[in-house]
Amino acid sequence: MEVNRCQFWLPNKRRFCANAPLNHSMFCGNHNPTTEQLRIPCPIDPSHSILKENMDAHIKRCPFEKQNQELKTQPFYKKGVNGGGREDPESLMGGEVGSAHCGEKTCIITSDMKRDMIYKLGVLEFLELVGKIESIHKSLCSFIKDSYVMPEACEGWLASQIDRKLPIQEKHAQQQASILGNMESFGILQRPAAATRPDFSAVDSSGGQKTCPPAVIEFGAGRGYLTQMLADYYGIRKVVLVERKSYRLKADRSLRQKESLSLERLRIDIEDLNLNAVESLRGRPCLAIGKHICGPATDLTLRCCLPGKNNEEADHLCPPFSLQGLAIATCCHHLCQWKNYLNKNFLSEYGLTKEDFHAMTWFTSWAVDGDHSSAVSDAANQETNPRTILDKEPVKAIAGTVEEIIKKMEVVDRATLGFMCKDIIDMGRLMWMKEEHNLEAQLVKYVPSSISPENHLLIAKSRS
Repeated sequence: MEVNRCQFWLPNKRRFCANAPLNHSMFCGNHNPTTEQLRIPCPIDPSHSILKENMDAHIKRCPFEKQNQELKTQPFYKKGVNGGGREDPESLMGGEVGSAHCGEKTCIITSDMKRDMIYKLGVLEFLELVGKIESIHKSLCSFIKDSYVMPEACEGWLASQIDRKLPIQEKHAQQQASILGNMESFGILQRPAAATRPDFSAVDSSGGQKTCPPAVIEFGAGRGYLTQMLADYYGIRKVVLVERKSYRLKADRSLRQKESLSLERLRIDIEDLNLNAVESLRGRPCLAIGKHICGPATDLTLRCCLPGKNNEEADHLCPPFSLQGLAIATCCHHLCQWKNYLNKNFLSEYGLTKEDFHAMTWFTSWAVDGDHSSAVSDAANQETNPRTILDKEPVKAIAGTVEEIIKKMEVVDRATLGFMCKDIIDMGRLMWMKEEHNLEAQLVKYVPSSISPENHLLIAKSRS
């Protein structure tokens, strides 16, 4: 049978490459085995590869370079403004940088490097770390409440009754609706007068003029469906979508059809975004939202929204926007980096070192890497696990290596430890908002773990 597409398997997309194969080959030019070894990551953007022999010519015409140059001319671009303190590469991993991915901004500690660090621990050191995590979690994280809230205003989306098919999976719609429901319950989002097209220009029951809804900034916006749900039923009139990647902008097209709504999309890394210099937001009340802000992007987002004494590089000359509230759903804690984490003092107060932080971020992958069975989902509820991990075999048996102990741990125990680490990391972020910026803030589980094990929501508002 004739092969009409490249036979190179793409594991991330779970399909074969869609390009046409070369003559007399099963592969396209990008994946042909005779040329693959000569391909290198593009030095401008390593998300794509090029032939080594064509590098000089490619750099001159790479579309990402043109985008980068255009971005650097924007007033809101300020390289590394939200990145946090600078990391000394020589201090990483006790001086062993090894195979760390060092880019233009920072050195990244990969998951493989974190795993190797843990495997090098002595058994007693590993057990001491697990015990420390359990003790901290017991003292700090017992009050994280379940808050799965379905607002009436979003029923149309969930029932697919808005003259079009639901554009996303039901589980994502449920998460988005609960984020908005928690914002409403917490008092940072006004319930519309009716479930359809609220009139914010009308007078309220007391005879006064209703307040114009705040501008909304969605970080890690992707296709923008969280904002679309918000705009459909809460009367939002100004939207800024922040996303560094290029997506099929389905929600943008729908949002731009709303005559009363002004939409602005900023294609920029959150680390480089000086939000105070976004002209359209100056002097306006704003809400910051984000669903599944991956790894260190949560820390970057919080610094971006709350610049001040902890962000020395922020531009204080520009009139700041007024942050009315924020709701950030965290995600992918295994990607978190020490350089970006914004509450190192919190970790130090509880005796956690940089190496402990690396270990904890690696453990968090255990909470989400299984089949999401009921046993793993139950691990998210610590009350279902009355015995500590250290009480169980083979963890309490100290013979062997750390690698052997980990491989023999039950799936539910690994998941339990992962959920504990996720809680502690987000608790540090919560404390930072409370202590450094005097915000009224909560950390809640906004959906059941059966819908998504990535179910933490940081929500905050001004106390005034």
